Amino acid sequence: MHSFLRLLLRFIIVPLGYMAAVTVGACVLVIGSWQTGRMMLSDNPDLATAGVFGTLIAGPIMLVVLASTMWMPSSVGILISEALAIRSWIFHALNGAISGWIGWQMFSSIDQSTAPMNETTFIFGAGLAGGFAYWAVAGWNAGFWKPVFARPALPPPAQPNPFNPPARTEA
Repeated sequence: MHSFLRLLLRFIIVPLGYMAAVTVGACVLVIGSWQTGRMMLSDNPDLATAGVFGTLIAGPIMLVVLASTMWMPSSVGILISEALAIRSWIFHALNGAISGWIGWQMFSSIDQSTAPMNETTFIFGAGLAGGFAYWAVAGWNAGFWKPVFARPALPPPAQPNPFNPPARTEA
């Protein structure tokens, strides 16, 4: 029964972890790659306003785009981590980076322009940050069949040897 409840919990936690990863990745791309963070911190009020509105408009759009394009590449690593109970933050961060790069390569030539929308360093950075966010929410306890806080099994009690009885002590 305990394993069944952990399995049901994984069906809730894994999508939450995926959405956390997509949200963090979108924030890295919008604030870092598109430099809306630098715009918002500008002394020029027009540039700061453009940065705020750029973030408020581009952020949700980027979130939807990433959520719809990244589920397939990242699900391979997520399924591997759940099946093998891989709980390493390095695995999940690298899964995010590789998934981000694969998703970027799949959809980078949609507009047929030679200028990429985002630089490769920001793609890897968003993937690493997203993978770490996934680990923080759902990856640290991956694998429903392997409990995290399980008590160690006690060794079986020693069986007395009928051919060698214990020595008697006399008081």
